[in-house]
Amino acid sequence: MSAQAVPDLAVRPMLPGETPALAEIFRESVMQLTSEEYSEDQQEAWVEAADDPSGFAEMLERQVTIVVTLNGSPVGFASLESDEKIGLFYVHPVTAGHGVGTLLADALERLAASRDAETLSVDASDTAFGFFARRGYVPQQRNQVQRGDAWLANTTMMKDLDDGESLH
Repeated sequence: MSAQAVPDLAVRPMLPGETPALAEIFRESVMQLTSEEYSEDQQEAWVEAADDPSGFAEMLERQVTIVVTLNGSPVGFASLESDEKIGLFYVHPVTAGHGVGTLLADALERLAASRDAETLSVDASDTAFGFFARRGYVPQQRNQVQRGDAWLANTTMMKDLDDGESLH
């Protein structure tokens, strides 16, 4: 794959029965893409959320979850936890850097704006910080989140949706 957007990518709502595929994307994304910023213990604690299939499915269903597919197969997913907050945002490592994250972010920003949100926030991992900063998200505060016995750092970032950029 080149560094350009892949033409066979599509965005759609999460479908029933898709939880196992999204759990695998979640695991692979965390374990392969975050190793420079997080220790192996932190990564393992992070991915434990996917070890409970019914709990992971409930989390996805409680949120507005969208999926990016490549030739019909999921390669990334993201969600709105509320009208003004991104909950989950994961891209399969094989497709990272090929437009999947951009499609997800564009879709979430349009969806939030259509629900009259003036801002959109995200608790961005240290790995995702640069991606969101390039999209106009501004750091608000640093956080420490406990997952099992591990503490993970992230940054709450916010974007003003009234600037017109998110509606392209």
